[in-house]
Amino acid sequence: MRGIFCVIIMIVMTKKKNIFTKKELAELPAEEIIDKIQHENYSLLNSLGAENLRKEMVPVGKACNAAINYVFGTTGPKHDMAKHSKAARKKLVKILSKITPGSYTGMPKDSEKGLVIGFNHPSLGEIARILAMKIDIMGDKPMYFPVNLPWYEALAPNFDRIKRLGIVITPTITPATWKKMGLKEGTKLYEAGNRLKHDFRNIYTNLSHDAMKNGGVISVAPSATRQATVFKNEEVYKKEEPIIPTMSMLALKLYSDPEIKCDFLPMAVLPPKGYKRGLNFRKKYRLIPGDIMTAEEIRKKYFKTKNPERLDGFDWDFHKRIADKLPKEFWY
Repeated sequence: MRGIFCVIIMIVMTKKKNIFTKKELAELPAEEIIDKIQHENYSLLNSLGAENLRKEMVPVGKACNAAINYVFGTTGPKHDMAKHSKAARKKLVKILSKITPGSYTGMPKDSEKGLVIGFNHPSLGEIARILAMKIDIMGDKPMYFPVNLPWYEALAPNFDRIKRLGIVITPTITPATWKKMGLKEGTKLYEAGNRLKHDFRNIYTNLSHDAMKNGGVISVAPSATRQATVFKNEEVYKKEEPIIPTMSMLALKLYSDPEIKCDFLPMAVLPPKGYKRGLNFRKKYRLIPGDIMTAEEIRKKYFKTKNPERLDGFDWDFHKRIADKLPKEFWY
């Protein structure tokens, strides 16, 4: 109990966030921006005038960081990093199974090939369950997780420890968050934010490429925002409105390298009854694997030309394989 109390005191006493200057926002490479967020207590959101978005994630971030710090602080042997990390993973899974329980029967445990997991995203709750699943059954296999900037800033202080769990988080600015930031077009802040939004995406794409070449795992929500249903609405399901091309863009980028032979796995998230948008502590989720889409199948069915600019039908088909594993109320 004393260890938990000390962790909480340390979190409460966290010093005020540092702010990037306008010159730094305009000139610093995205990699350096990320490093300062991780290790020097900087906030990009505060710097861009969106402190309210950061504050929304503070309670969740405190809870997550407290759990991570407690796990590493109370686990041994600390003199052997490999054994320490393995013991910490085991303890964290045990804790998560109690406070954020989930079942993942049938999920693939290991493969020499890379794997892209796309899931529906009704709440924050599935993130904890997906991480527990990864740590439990995929061991040291690295998982790359694009994390929306407010969520990323909440977890950034523990980036290195999260990486030791086999999870690499990278920041992204989703369309919904970009809209909420409300930056005025034509201003220096808008230009800086827009540059970093694209640079973050490129960093993630490069990491994803390396992950797939080395048999890693990518986990991504195609909706790019929390959304109660698989398809945004009935019109998207009926193909009367366009669908966000998250998965096809990723496939195009990855398969541009002929050496990459990763598979795409649609995964259905079935939240508990009466769930809310948060973590839904002590309520059980189900992570249900859909029918896998192999590299061979994707190349044969969706790559109509040698270097296509888009993959017609791929995103809809991927979403449908998720929907097929869920009750109709979660379709659209």
